[in-house]
Amino acid sequence: MFYEPKDGHGLPRNPFNACVVPRPIAWISTLSEDGVANLAPFSHSNLVSITPPMVMFSCSGRHKDGDIKDSALNAELTGEFVYNMATWDNREAMNLSSGHVERSSDEFEIAGLTKAPSVLIKPSRVAEAPINLECRTWKVIELPSAGDGSRTRMVIGEVVGVHIADHALTDGYVDTARLKPVSRLGYMDYAVVDKSFTIARPDSKIGGRA
Repeated sequence: MFYEPKDGHGLPRNPFNACVVPRPIAWISTLSEDGVANLAPFSHSNLVSITPPMVMFSCSGRHKDGDIKDSALNAELTGEFVYNMATWDNREAMNLSSGHVERSSDEFEIAGLTKAPSVLIKPSRVAEAPINLECRTWKVIELPSAGDGSRTRMVIGEVVGVHIADHALTDGYVDTARLKPVSRLGYMDYAVVDKSFTIARPDSKIGGRA
């Protein structure tokens, strides 16, 4: 089939999210200007640069209390956020933190998670996550509004601090399959990374981890 998004797809559910998969889940923790902790997962996210190290997440839709959602708002106003890794072991807590709640709510408490102090920024890290990236907001980009008028903001942050749990390393490498990170597919579907394979680049002389 072929369709133009502006004309609709004619399928039971919008297939677009299922066309770009798997997508890393950015489990973003922030702190409001009033000191309220916030935590939410976003599946429109990724690593965008390694030198300097930078990540992004895109926040769309309206907050329950109106206007943009907390994660993008806090990251813009305070200039800080943490990118936490969501894994198979904490998948239920990650899902609980996605609920639409008041701005005064603390999703760490709702999801039963532990706050771990960051080193360089104020927002807490998810202690249960094996990897946490402390980020300073570099730029917030306003994307075109949706048909219902809701706003989408892409937040790009520079990673200024990296936390890697000792058990996440095997022989000095991050053991991705052991951590079992979860990713988003289309619709309400997810995937888990529990195996990997290595292919060396044609010009690589140092093996598949080049």
